[in-house]
Amino acid sequence: MTLWQGRFGDDRSDELKALNDSLGFDVRLFREDIAGSRAHVRMLGKSGLLDSSEVTSILDALDQVESEIGEGSFEFRPEDEDIHTAVERRVTELTPAGAKLHTGRSRNDQVATDLRLWVKSAIDSTLHLIIELEKIILRRAEADGHASLPGFTHLQRAQPVTLGRHLLAHGWALSRDFDRLLDARRRTDVSALGAGALAGSGLPLDPEVTASELGFDAVFDNTLDAVSDRDFVVESMFALSLLGVHLSRIGEELVIWSSTEFGYVRLSEDYATGSSMMPQKANPDVAELARGKAGRLIGNLTGFLVTLKGLPLAYNKDLQEDKEPLFDSFDTIGLLLRAVAGMIETLRFDIRRMAEAANDEYLQATALADWLVERGVPFREAHRIVGSLVKEALGGTTSFTDLVASSPHLGPEAAGLLDPATGDRLRNRHLDDELARFAQLIETQQAKLPS
Repeated sequence: MTLWQGRFGDDRSDELKALNDSLGFDVRLFREDIAGSRAHVRMLGKSGLLDSSEVTSILDALDQVESEIGEGSFEFRPEDEDIHTAVERRVTELTPAGAKLHTGRSRNDQVATDLRLWVKSAIDSTLHLIIELEKIILRRAEADGHASLPGFTHLQRAQPVTLGRHLLAHGWALSRDFDRLLDARRRTDVSALGAGALAGSGLPLDPEVTASELGFDAVFDNTLDAVSDRDFVVESMFALSLLGVHLSRIGEELVIWSSTEFGYVRLSEDYATGSSMMPQKANPDVAELARGKAGRLIGNLTGFLVTLKGLPLAYNKDLQEDKEPLFDSFDTIGLLLRAVAGMIETLRFDIRRMAEAANDEYLQATALADWLVERGVPFREAHRIVGSLVKEALGGTTSFTDLVASSPHLGPEAAGLLDPATGDRLRNRHLDDELARFAQLIETQQAKLPS
């Protein structure tokens, strides 16, 4: 039996059933669907559309259905095309009043509300995971942050930086991901129950009651928009995609840093794999998969955007395509956040190797130019003077330090800037302040977490 049996017969082609049915993936909405049904039933009772005994019997049946699905004893049937159908069918089996469960409600407003409830919860879980990763980055920056390493542009050594500043750069990016997801959650926090199929209902429904019951912050403004809006899905997947890009950047750096050629880090064996042929290998699989799965997240987003772009108002079956990429994106990002956090927490930095690279005398070329600027030399002229010494050192036998010391424009005082101890002192002078600001940011984020 289908929910639309009055207009159609019971038979459906196998092809239609295979294409149309969504139970295989939307079954994970069962708790949200049952929560929405409870709120709807209580509202129907308050509106006089159900008597108290009917409300009680339907709520009891919903409790039993939730228990059966949760325990794995629920018997799904071929006619259960989605989780909404399955729940209603079983409730109707348990109580005759179940036939009134769908009063004033369409699957259009039902599924939109279910999905919003699910997304809110999924965002909340992701926000917690972001904060945990930020805390790990902060701990590593506090423990090893005063070490020096080369900063890079164009993947070429540029200027020395502290490890703490480098790690916190990833932390600040994650903080923006936190803000984006929190902002997406605000626009997700809108109940669609009461919008019906697209035009509301002539029955005396009260959408405010169901919204309050379900913990939504707001109720829809327009019924057509309520059932067709999937902006919250797109926004969530965009925020997850950009978060995935940021995790990919971390992964890319750790792939490079863990290579023999760099040797800046050694990954824990708990977060690396071996080779099936080469016994000596330790492969940075977590870092590589963090890099690789960014493409999957971006693909989920772009694919669904293309689905949405040509849809007329209001509901269209195309919108069924929202769940699989959305679920996959949240599942993927949750796994990545946990794995990347573990990888960073357990890796070992080779501080000596980093320091050797940071002490490359050429990396202080900009500091020399600044030294000249502080003494009244126009920057372009200072850049030319230092650049000419770099060129001479690269092409001759005299070291860059000696050329600086003997230069009429610079001299021994400026050459002192090339001393590693001087560079470390200059690089570390603001790190503690930045560490304190980032720690305060995490506290502020924790206060913003939805209760």
